[in-house]
Amino acid sequence: MSEEDEKLEEPLEEESFADLLRDSIIKPLRFSPGQKIDVRIATISGEMIFLDLGGKSEGYLDAKEFLDEEGRLTVKEGDTIQAYFLSSSENELRFTTRVSGGEAGRNFLEEAWQSGIPVDGTVEKEIKGGFEVKIAGGLRGFCPFSQMGLQRQSNAKDLIGQHLPFRITQFGEKGRNIVLSNRSVLEEERQRQREELKVSLTEGMTVKGTISSIQGFGAFVKVGGVEGLIPISEIGWDRVEEVGDVLAVGQEVEVVVMKLDWEKDRFSFSIKRALPDPWENIQDKFPQGSTHSGTVVRLTNFGAFVTLAGGVDGLVHISKLGAGKRVNHPREVVSTGQVVDVKVEAVDSENKRLSLSIAQSEAQDEAETNRDYMRQLKESPRSMGTFADLLKAKAEDKKKK
Repeated sequence: MSEEDEKLEEPLEEESFADLLRDSIIKPLRFSPGQKIDVRIATISGEMIFLDLGGKSEGYLDAKEFLDEEGRLTVKEGDTIQAYFLSSSENELRFTTRVSGGEAGRNFLEEAWQSGIPVDGTVEKEIKGGFEVKIAGGLRGFCPFSQMGLQRQSNAKDLIGQHLPFRITQFGEKGRNIVLSNRSVLEEERQRQREELKVSLTEGMTVKGTISSIQGFGAFVKVGGVEGLIPISEIGWDRVEEVGDVLAVGQEVEVVVMKLDWEKDRFSFSIKRALPDPWENIQDKFPQGSTHSGTVVRLTNFGAFVTLAGGVDGLVHISKLGAGKRVNHPREVVSTGQVVDVKVEAVDSENKRLSLSIAQSEAQDEAETNRDYMRQLKESPRSMGTFADLLKAKAEDKKKK
């Protein structure tokens, strides 16, 4: 070997020795069956997901565990997931998010019971007190009604045939007596989501949620691991009489977080605040002196409220309803649902208030003036001037008002 070849080989020998030394120092990672860890996805290759465990050990699990109903992968490289350790072979560590398939025999299911590893199951039929569930390995278990879902199902038949995760709460008689809980798996997932939301969710931010139930006073919406109320007054800028006419269970909505009370588990949201404010630039839309058509939506002792646009109501004071005549209650002049023409008397954009009056046509004004003139002729023997003089006086009186 030449002197030049020896020089080239020396660095390679040193590097090889360094690698061997490092490998001898790093001890292989050891996990106990059923141990749960948070781990980052290193690579996704075909049907396998490889996990970054550090050191020289390599972990993997089946990609099918993260497929949605349409067969699409719900995770990507770099995501952090929770997984349970199953077994090791030739320094390769196998993990799972739940036990599934025919590979799991009685012994494996017993380990899953002792370690708390979730198992996959298919709801076969409803039986006394709960459901019969076919689980991995071809075994069957029993899930009580109280342990199926986070809330009691209104129609048990809807669950038949569904593929769900369960946790084994009882394993007896060598697998002939298995009791399952779907609820415990869902509660654990919900708690994990809640912990994440505590960090990311803040009051005032806009998020997406799903309507979970409809009530007379509002609607409940699920946002991640929490469920909160959308009060009926916060559903929209328009007045809402029946929540079911506006929202439906399962509907996806955009909401603003109003209040977060983690200690009392109370959360409130608003759809209205996520929508454009109809009162913005209100003076341009309904300037003072302009006339508009609106609908009477509410009557009170002091006047009638008229809707001019979605979320924009104005008040016609009772003194503006009688055309000069005394009115004891607005119902004597207008009724709920009636379409009326109104004139904008004043705009208070800061307090979101519009003062309105009933708009009259020129023909109505002239007829009213004529009636006043004829009445005054009857009441007074002296001349009241010409009809034209009275019209002029009437016009000047309006200008003063």
